[in-house]
Amino acid sequence: MVDWIEDPMAGAGLAAGTLPEPSGSGCVECDEAGGWWFHLRRCVNCGHVGCCDDSLARHARRHFEATGHRYIQSFEPGEDWFWDYLDERAVHGPLLPPPRHHPTAQPAPGPEGRVPSDWRKQLASSR
Repeated sequence: MVDWIEDPMAGAGLAAGTLPEPSGSGCVECDEAGGWWFHLRRCVNCGHVGCCDDSLARHARRHFEATGHRYIQSFEPGEDWFWDYLDERAVHGPLLPPPRHHPTAQPAPGPEGRVPSDWRKQLASSR
């Protein structure tokens, strides 16, 4: 059974009904470091966009560990699922402000021009 997020803003310091826009179109930390990602996730509480657990750096999970912001939504085109890092389970969440995914022209993995040719091997060896 998939439950609804009871209060996604609990502890976020935002007014009820106020949900933030995404922090950008790619993983904040990967962009800063010149890195790359496999897929993207968006924090429900603050809008931080980070790379997924299948990415090398796992910045979305690290954001949760640093902030306690437990709920994320996929930031991939055609996906609208939510995840609760604390309970490690799928949940239903609120309609977040647009954009709800990275630009459709942006490939996954991405961003274009920074993904190494052996990306599959790198991801496989990181597990």
